[in-house]
Amino acid sequence: MSAASDLLTNYQHVIAGLRLVTGDKGVFDVAVDGDLIYSKAQTGRHVEPGEVLELFTDLMGSDVPRYGEK
Repeated sequence: MSAASDLLTNYQHVIAGLRLVTGDKGVFDVAVDGDLIYSKAQTGRHVEPGEVLELFTDLMGSDVPRYGEK
C-alpha cells in the first residue's frame, strides 16, 4: 500500500487535505503541517512499507485513534 493510501485509510477523519507533489532526482519527503517527518535525502533510502504511517501515528499520539477505532 502506498504512503498516501495508508494515511487516508487510517486517518481520514483527521486529515483535512493531502497533497502529492512531484519532484525530480528521486525526492521523497513527507511533511505534516509544514514539519518534515520523513526525507529520503536525510535517510539515504526509500521509505519502508508502513513507515510513513508509523511516523504519522507517532506524531498524532495515542489519543487519536485510527479510523473506525474507538
